[in-house]
Amino acid sequence: MNRQADEKDREILAILSGEARIPLKALAGRIGLSRSAASERVARLERDGIIRGYRADIGPPDDSTVPAFLFVTLKKTPSLKALDQLARFPEVRRISSVSGQLDLVVEVETSSIARLNALRDAISGLEEVEDLSTSIILRRDIVREQTL
Repeated sequence: MNRQADEKDREILAILSGEARIPLKALAGRIGLSRSAASERVARLERDGIIRGYRADIGPPDDSTVPAFLFVTLKKTPSLKALDQLARFPEVRRISSVSGQLDLVVEVETSSIARLNALRDAISGLEEVEDLSTSIILRRDIVREQTL
């Protein structure tokens, strides 16, 4: 039975979004419910599809990588050749075609600033690339992997 999430449900969701492996007893204590009441709420949230799963958010053990967005303007769109060339760089994690003044947003992860600069130089030197700008990702505040 689907029903509107209340304040306790929102508290549960807030805690689980940051600490998916929190023991049920600790979760119940933090929101002021019995373990069985918290368990029932979590089960209902799962059943209703609000909680779709639990996952480990695994990243590098330290700040050993430099993630960045490369904002690319192409000389002509679409350019499958440019996409093929970008896909060959192992540091490229995601490429998105976008509307507006830019053509592509390329998410990369490099081993150092020097490697990021070398990658930028290589990509900006591609025949199909008109312009390229870069923004280093300082922190990922919210990460949701979503399936459609």
